[in-house]
Amino acid sequence: MNYLLAIDVGNTTTAIGICGNKKLIINWHVATIRQRSADEHYILLEELFRSNKIKKEDIKAMVISCVVPPVSGALEKLARKYFKIKPLIVGPGIKTGISIKYDDPREVGADRIVNAVAAYEKYGGPVIVVDFGTATTFDVISRKGEYLGGIIAPGIEISSDALFEKAARLPRVEIIKPERVIGKDTVSSIQSGLIYGFVGQVDEIVRRISEELRTKPKVIATGGLAKLIATESKTIEKVDSLLTLEGLCLIYERNVK
Repeated sequence: MNYLLAIDVGNTTTAIGICGNKKLIINWHVATIRQRSADEHYILLEELFRSNKIKKEDIKAMVISCVVPPVSGALEKLARKYFKIKPLIVGPGIKTGISIKYDDPREVGADRIVNAVAAYEKYGGPVIVVDFGTATTFDVISRKGEYLGGIIAPGIEISSDALFEKAARLPRVEIIKPERVIGKDTVSSIQSGLIYGFVGQVDEIVRRISEELRTKPKVIATGGLAKLIATESKTIEKVDSLLTLEGLCLIYERNVK
């Protein structure tokens, strides 16, 4: 078999996928550890491959999206040392198939570009991608496939951690939907503020983007907490948890061609 190994490194979570015949066939999610060496990355991959009967020899190519610079270097070393291949790193100069209308395209995170590529390919435009990661990001793609820009806000988990760390009497809570909006205790009150606060944030930002675009775009959510927010949101139309990995497969194919 000829497989493509796709790796998307976020600040908190790393998504790993295997693409075959231009399709994502299997995926995993692991914690992002900045100090993890190339050798440690390989040991982790070996375990994942073994559990799914993937042979190291079948990995013929590798594509990487990374927003954590120390990890990028380790992964490049991993590719060369253990797979004897030169990885494709998503960044300036890479063919994406979309026009980036940012003032400085180099400032746009690789993961955001990858999401935009996949969303436009799968759903057309105009489309908004809401990614619930360490930060909550909104990326706007036009009907013509132009990356117009977006919004960056603190993520849900960051907001929860900040409450716990900065307010001495507030506890750390599990991020789940409470039984009712009006909390009857401290834990449910915090949960309500987190869930419905972010639901309101998403719907209001989407409303304002729609006004600015003068059209109603599709809204696609991805990221770890996407399903939790999407069930309450009036604007999110679909949750696509594999968007970033599928985008990496697409970008690799476009650059190989």
